[in-house]
Amino acid sequence: MTEPVVPTTSGAVRGELTAAGVARFRGVPYAAAPEGELRFAEAVPAPPWEDVRDARRPGPTAPQRHRDFPGLDLGPVVGPGWRPGPEYLTVDVWTPDPGAAGLPVLVFVHGGAFIGGTGSASVYDGTAFARAGAVLVTVQYRLGVDGFLPLDGGVTNLGLRDQLAALKWVRENIAAFGGDPDNVTLAGESAGAVSVACLLASPLATGLFRRAIVQSGHPDMVRGVVEARRLARVVADELRVEATAEAFRKVSTEQLLDAQDAVLRPGGAPDLRDALGYDRGYGISPFLPMVGDDVLPQHPGKAIKAGAGAGVDLIVGSCREEMRLYLVPTGVLEAVTDDQAVASLAVSHPDPAGVLRRYGLGGDRVAGEVLVDALTDLVFRDSVRDLAENHAGRTYRYEFEWRSPLMDGRLGACHGLELPFVFDALDVLSGPRGLLGEHAPRQLAHDLNGAWYRFATTGSPGWLAYTGEDTTFHAGATY
Repeated sequence: MTEPVVPTTSGAVRGELTAAGVARFRGVPYAAAPEGELRFAEAVPAPPWEDVRDARRPGPTAPQRHRDFPGLDLGPVVGPGWRPGPEYLTVDVWTPDPGAAGLPVLVFVHGGAFIGGTGSASVYDGTAFARAGAVLVTVQYRLGVDGFLPLDGGVTNLGLRDQLAALKWVRENIAAFGGDPDNVTLAGESAGAVSVACLLASPLATGLFRRAIVQSGHPDMVRGVVEARRLARVVADELRVEATAEAFRKVSTEQLLDAQDAVLRPGGAPDLRDALGYDRGYGISPFLPMVGDDVLPQHPGKAIKAGAGAGVDLIVGSCREEMRLYLVPTGVLEAVTDDQAVASLAVSHPDPAGVLRRYGLGGDRVAGEVLVDALTDLVFRDSVRDLAENHAGRTYRYEFEWRSPLMDGRLGACHGLELPFVFDALDVLSGPRGLLGEHAPRQLAHDLNGAWYRFATTGSPGWLAYTGEDTTFHAGATY
């Protein structure tokens, strides 16, 4: 069979037929390269090309630096790191048949703490969704300094604006890949899930998606203008330039990444606590979406509680032991003392000792286990529950509970563990250093992938709509 060629608004693209019998297109531009005057500016449509563009290989990725998790190979989740090249505002597309019509569409936004990751990472393989009958689109967007730093004379929330541009591209082009532009589900995990929750509340996203899936994220992980601009000044000082878009355009990408690394080091970021004493990033990343512009004119959680996104069906959930990913491989869980646990939370919370005592600090529990439970709730589960309760539309909540056997079982139901199950792509994260270890339950992957497909198709994943804790779906609990 010949390789598929599909027209887009910028020109035709040639994909490839995979061994699984689906058509795949990689590195398709949805916007122009963010270079020159387009650096720190809103995305504009990709310029047209005349010949058929080769879309059979992954394209460049957003500038980023590689980060390790000791003892784990997370390459299939975070991707290869920075593949240099200016045209990285792209999508990858999987479709069962470009000649079809009316297929449900899932648009997936990758995670990576807003500083890393790529939509072309191998865990985001859309084959299972395409074989079921859906079109899967993964999105790349600006990260870190380029995507989430407010600069004078620049444009705010560029990473979110890139995602909006990708959704507009999907609306205009997805029918050529067999998809239904009126049946789009926007999904994301971690930073991608925070992005989806923000867009659920954004007036600029109205009408661009019909359903949403928020995996281990929520609308509370955002910054106010004061804290975001405080970060911008520190980055600018590191670069020895003014905190303006004009000045930053004259700085090389490598220099920006060096400055970004400086603020990511322990003690490198400024005090990012808000007026109530909370750092909403909880030390995971200083770079977050900012409230106070036309993308997020008000706090997205408050907007959702007031009815924003009520017409969008929603799945929202988290993993049962999220923070084990951050505290087990690093050895923190076993090494941290009571005093160190309090001190580590103090930089993000106004009452660290009180919180940790409620989780058993000072009693018989190990300090590291207390810190895992407290941070899992503070960073993820509490706000996930609030989103489920506050969303005015049809809502489904899950909790992913299957536990990885890795690191003698201590890794548990950690952050990101549901991803290979959602994409039914267990092989890429199996093995002695893979997140899943050996012998992960394939039936759970079929079940979860099927639930996401059913939701994108019908608006129901196959379990009860959320009305309280007793209607939370406990995914993987029986495996």
